[in-house]
Amino acid sequence: MTTRSPATAVLPEQSADPGPPAATTRVTLRGTAKSGRRLTLPRSVRRSAGPVGLVLLWFLTSATGVLPESVLASPVDVVNQALELTRNGELPSAIAASGRRAAVGFLIGASVALSLSLLAGLFRLGEDVIDSSMGMFRAIPWVGLIPLFIVWFGIEETPKIALVALGVTYPLYFNIYGGIRSTDSQLVEAARMMGLGRLGLIRYVILPSALPGALVGLRYALSTAWLALVFAEQVNADAGLGYLMSNAQQYFRTDVIVLCLVVYALLGLACDFAVRILSRRLLTWRANFEGEA
Repeated sequence: MTTRSPATAVLPEQSADPGPPAATTRVTLRGTAKSGRRLTLPRSVRRSAGPVGLVLLWFLTSATGVLPESVLASPVDVVNQALELTRNGELPSAIAASGRRAAVGFLIGASVALSLSLLAGLFRLGEDVIDSSMGMFRAIPWVGLIPLFIVWFGIEETPKIALVALGVTYPLYFNIYGGIRSTDSQLVEAARMMGLGRLGLIRYVILPSALPGALVGLRYALSTAWLALVFAEQVNADAGLGYLMSNAQQYFRTDVIVLCLVVYALLGLACDFAVRILSRRLLTWRANFEGEA
């Protein structure tokens, strides 16, 4: 007596006369007769469960005294400090100053990265001249260039913006360059057979193929811009979130330090969310795997 497994593969039966091979082989899985309903939470709830759990753990350890205030301020103190700094205008002005630096540095770095990646990706001569140099400079920690930037540009706004621009350039360049060079050669040949010239080939085949990689590079570049700004604003800043952190460090105000770090994280999260929405709109033609339920 043979027992049949609840999940049974149903395959096409073999015929006596072997004809041409089937185009596809369909495999279906039969579930058990008694399948219970599974409770499914909304994705927004599941995605917020981790951060909410960490904040709750932070609150409990602070309230019970396991985490002393001398080590890390409680979430209540951080929220109160946020309200106070917002009320007197210090926090909005600091966010505006940091956002201005990040925006200018990002635009400069993105322009450089886009120009270099197009030259290296579309032309072999550009690849020979640019790509090896970019690979070499990429190995240099950009944070370690802060003393050199101070020597070159002084201690005003220029070294801060230059550090952000440098941090943005590398992820954008390598992702756009990799997207261009990963274009399917069969698509390129088909486009040439249809009579597309060089400009049409770049516009209708190569750049759309490189768009997914460019958007991935954009996500990395935006997060790197805020990360670079954290280091840049430690260099003689007289405004911005880094300025608030430097003053708070002198007086051991962990509530202000944590508040500034949270604001950095929220700004980076907002930029990442914007790129996600942009990716969904620009890549509607591309079917993606979105994971199992």
